[in-house]
Amino acid sequence: MDILEIMKARHSVRQYTPRKIEDEKRRVLDELATACNKKSGLNIQVIYDEPRCFSSIMAHYGKFSGCSNYIAIVGKKDKHLEEKAGYYGEKIVLKAQELGLNTCWAAMTHGKSAARIEQGEKLVILIALGYGANQGTIHKNKKLQDVCNYSDRMPEWFRQGMEAVMLAPTAINQQRFKFTLDGDRVSVISTGGPCSKIDLGIVKYHFEAVSKHKAYMNP
Repeated sequence: MDILEIMKARHSVRQYTPRKIEDEKRRVLDELATACNKKSGLNIQVIYDEPRCFSSIMAHYGKFSGCSNYIAIVGKKDKHLEEKAGYYGEKIVLKAQELGLNTCWAAMTHGKSAARIEQGEKLVILIALGYGANQGTIHKNKKLQDVCNYSDRMPEWFRQGMEAVMLAPTAINQQRFKFTLDGDRVSVISTGGPCSKIDLGIVKYHFEAVSKHKAYMNP
């Protein structure tokens, strides 16, 4: 299954079964987290068999149930932290999907995590992980013209990149970003909203993974 097909298959899941994640799948996820940390400077940790974090009142409010595994996106405080959290977190999310696992980004709807947070670091966000009780549902999309400078003459690689972007999860499905193609250069900005910088990292990863072209941040 190619990366675009994985993106199409992946939906947010909040209810999980007791089935444990197999050792081989844990190894794959742990190795990817280590590689992402080495490249990004983050301190991503995959936490297994820890049901307390998603058993809190906040997790109940967020309609989570049965979740005993999660990915903790931790990193040193700087202006790029949230964007990196989204970018590399989504890379692991899609690998989990490829392995037959389910996920859901969770900003506030969880309790205290078991992640190790070193001095100068912060926990940015958690991602629920495991075998879902269902496969989730497709989210609604804005029109393509609302999130990029759409044109009938746009190159195929840009069209494919934007197809991938429209499959990306964003906080409360807000899709508050704008991609601009100028010649062969692609830039992207956030148009605000909760978790907008994390969302920006997520959509950048989707675009770059499929289009094979870099999306640059506009100030």
